[in-house]
Amino acid sequence: MNNKFLTISQAAERIGVSIQTLRRWDESGRLISIRKKDTSHRYYKEIDIDKFLNNYVKNLYKLAERWAAAEKSSEVPADYYCKDISVFQGRLTRLQNDLGKVYRLNKIYPLISAITGEIGNNSFDHNLGNWPDVPGIFFAYDLNKGQVILADRGRGILNTLKKVKPELSNHQDALRVAFTEIISGRSPEYRGNGLKFVKNVVVSNEIDLKFTTGDAQLTIQKNDHDLDINKSKIYIQGCLVLIKF
Repeated sequence: MNNKFLTISQAAERIGVSIQTLRRWDESGRLISIRKKDTSHRYYKEIDIDKFLNNYVKNLYKLAERWAAAEKSSEVPADYYCKDISVFQGRLTRLQNDLGKVYRLNKIYPLISAITGEIGNNSFDHNLGNWPDVPGIFFAYDLNKGQVILADRGRGILNTLKKVKPELSNHQDALRVAFTEIISGRSPEYRGNGLKFVKNVVVSNEIDLKFTTGDAQLTIQKNDHDLDINKSKIYIQGCLVLIKF
């Protein structure tokens, strides 16, 4: 049995959150520390941290969903947080390299990387200098499950598009416009083609997409030219995306 103890700073580094977060988790009972005799310092059994991590990141999509839907932002493991576009681009390169090692994806892995990059870049572009909450994005992938997850706590599709289409009044219509209409004047993405490109890649390949923003959720599959947009069961502050392959 592994009886090794970690200090609070070692445990925080292992999980990828701050020491302050671990203290809050200890007080709330989410992850309880051990106080050794005659000291007030917090310690954690290494085996308990490993078990916590296995449960904490067991479902990456749920982890991203909780973060994007929470009224107040919480920390996520550092491995999944891109604070700026340079960090995102570096991890995107790593994703493409890892995808390229999967034989069944040899024909489509550049496309998976391309649509991931398009969605992630949109988050940074459309919230540049105007993040309403925590800047940066959640970016994770699991090649065994064949999925990429992206999320942000930005302005969302509706608020982004209302600057050039003020008549939009709900998230469903905004999502449909974003994936079907060319809006050449949309700043800062003057091309206006980002999510249309994503849609075209998905419908032409063995890729599934789930895109949630506000209270609207879109799903697209191969050959699915008619967009399926419904009310989401959960409200997302910015955007939440699942790419499956």
